[in-house]
Amino acid sequence: MQKNDFADLLFDAILTLETREECYEFFSDACTPKEVQAIAQRFAVAKMLNEKKVYNDIIEQTGASTATISRVSRSINEGFTKAFERLEK
Repeated sequence: MQKNDFADLLFDAILTLETREECYEFFSDACTPKEVQAIAQRFAVAKMLNEKKVYNDIIEQTGASTATISRVSRSINEGFTKAFERLEK
């Protein structure tokens, strides 16, 4: 992803959020419910891939298509890895 001032402003705003409820409020203003669900589903898929789950289990638990799982698999990098590590703490 290319860095720019608009993305910086968005990420700075997200970093000010302190509770899950504030996140729900912010993202309900910023995204449609389907967009939030798509991001949440991709993150869940990435987490399951990181846990070495097989495609069939991921499909069953998330409802994601094989195309989505494959796309997420190719895009897992440092950002997701850091988040997974921090969530485990």
